[in-house]
Amino acid sequence: MLRTDIRLALPSKGALHKDAFDFLEACGLKIFRPNPRQYEATIPSLPQLTVMFQRPGDIVTGVRQGSIDFGITGLDILAEKAYGRSQSILTLHDSLGFGPCTLNLAIPEEQPAHTMADLAAWAKALGENGRALRVATKFPKITGAFLEEHGVTPARLIGVEGTLEIAPTIGYADVISDLVSSGITLRDNHLRPIDDGLILRSQACLIANKDALKNRPDVLAVARQLIEYIEAYLRAENSFLVVTNVRGDSPEAIAQKMLSQPHLRGLRGPTVAPVVAQNRTPGEPNWFAVNIVVQKPDLFQAIAELRAIGGSGVVVSPCKYIFEEEPERYRAMLTALESEK
Repeated sequence: MLRTDIRLALPSKGALHKDAFDFLEACGLKIFRPNPRQYEATIPSLPQLTVMFQRPGDIVTGVRQGSIDFGITGLDILAEKAYGRSQSILTLHDSLGFGPCTLNLAIPEEQPAHTMADLAAWAKALGENGRALRVATKFPKITGAFLEEHGVTPARLIGVEGTLEIAPTIGYADVISDLVSSGITLRDNHLRPIDDGLILRSQACLIANKDALKNRPDVLAVARQLIEYIEAYLRAENSFLVVTNVRGDSPEAIAQKMLSQPHLRGLRGPTVAPVVAQNRTPGEPNWFAVNIVVQKPDLFQAIAELRAIGGSGVVVSPCKYIFEEEPERYRAMLTALESEK
């Protein structure tokens, strides 16, 4: 029997679990889960969507097989679990801004190898003595492809479920391929990354099943809503609405002054409107209200530039959402679906 519900899978545990909850709430998609032991929840602002909780790797498998319509997981998990068979998965957003890490090759500090060329030479020397370079990892597919790309052969990949950093010390691996965030764990275990041994940069991503998007209009509609909320939040992150009054002869004259400044151009240009002043005295200059969106790093320069062109009474408010006419990532999704017809 064909499914009629729409499912979004989130990580049930691990580093991405709480971050995914917090991120969706910040996007206006707060999850309602009255019992933390339940593996289903809802999003009141998207009542047609059922939220489910699975391991990050199972999310990729579920989306690929079609039992799940949408999922949030890590790019590292996606690359490994969908390696060579990602035709049924479409990545709707590859930079949600949380869960950042890198997948790196690392070796014991006392080893002389520093580059992938050094590692290839080490593997070759070991091969001449009758054994392969042993690499412990939880990501054998993408690690194996990376080693092959750099000519590191012969190499034997050793699958590990638990802690990787101990593998060289115990003696069952020469090298590890592991996720790194701060690098402290590597240093504490007397390991260091290979200089050019970065396999993958990862963070949380939003994925979807292609067939569901192409064949179910209700799923496509939810995809647009998810992208709208997420993009509006990310677009507004670290953005501020700056409102001030500026003396001038006309809106056009003020706009020209603003556009000549490097930090006063806004999203598509400033909004300038006349101020209706009560009890205006003869000879008093014209006042205009100016609205502009400014990024946090440019805020103080923008305020200084506004004052320099006659701005007064500057009010600054953080932006929570900035909605576009049509999100660029939604257009990219439609283009990707059209190209496969």
